Amino acid sequence: MEPAAATMLSRPRVLPILLAVFALLAAAVTVGARGGAERAPTLVFILAGQSNMGGRGGATVGNRWDGVVPPECAPSPRTLRLSPSLRWEEAREPLHAGVDAGNVVGVGPGMPFAHALLRSPACPRGAVVGLVPCAQGGTPIANWSRGTEMYERMVTRARVAGAGTGRRIAALLWFQGEADTLRREDALAYAGRMEAFVRDVRRDLALPNLLVIQVGIATAQWQGNKQGKWLDLVRKQQRAVRVANLKYVDAMGLPLANDITHLTTQAQVRLGKMLADAYIATL
Repeated sequence: MEPAAATMLSRPRVLPILLAVFALLAAAVTVGARGGAERAPTLVFILAGQSNMGGRGGATVGNRWDGVVPPECAPSPRTLRLSPSLRWEEAREPLHAGVDAGNVVGVGPGMPFAHALLRSPACPRGAVVGLVPCAQGGTPIANWSRGTEMYERMVTRARVAGAGTGRRIAALLWFQGEADTLRREDALAYAGRMEAFVRDVRRDLALPNLLVIQVGIATAQWQGNKQGKWLDLVRKQQRAVRVANLKYVDAMGLPLANDITHLTTQAQVRLGKMLADAYIATL
């Protein structure tokens, strides 16, 4: 048979096969696109507070982040972040980029928390962790009371994050209080304000038993050339908070950066693991 004739006779067979292959490829691309768009977490964690929750690991020198990402903070398909535009995306450092407005952000406790949780045998099989960054540097707890900009932004983001079949807001991770070391009256009022904050969040999210994990602060905030002198009083008030289903994790003793205010990158990694241990203990 002549080559030309053979080619002519084989075309009716080849064309349907090629069309089928193209159809399968198109379907695979569509499914992949849908999978990416529809991917959502099953366990949602709200991250709120001030700069040490926002993350300053590697971001305290030269007004920039050094870009160092430890293995415990690496991106993972099983760890998502609610973006500033309220869309789920793969989480990566700096987790609070675009959220902790006006500040240079670096490594915080959120990513190492997620990694430690997902590695734990106690973590539900196949879980996907959704992190909801809400922290804002320099904010006293009064700026988080119901009706304030910080509070309403956090609640809005939490409601979006918790909406959807199969999703559950598992806990609020709270690291704040340094700004309340500047004035004695704020330090004295801390426990009462924290209790009101927890009650309001639980009511507004319709989660009366929402787990709250509070970090005991390790440093005081600077104002001008003076550092807040009521650190011990705020810490005492934090330990005096009396609400059900609240856990306490102490940051005191973790390594500090050269600004004597913020945790180092490795300290944030350790804190993330401590927060994960506190959560896992409740499972």
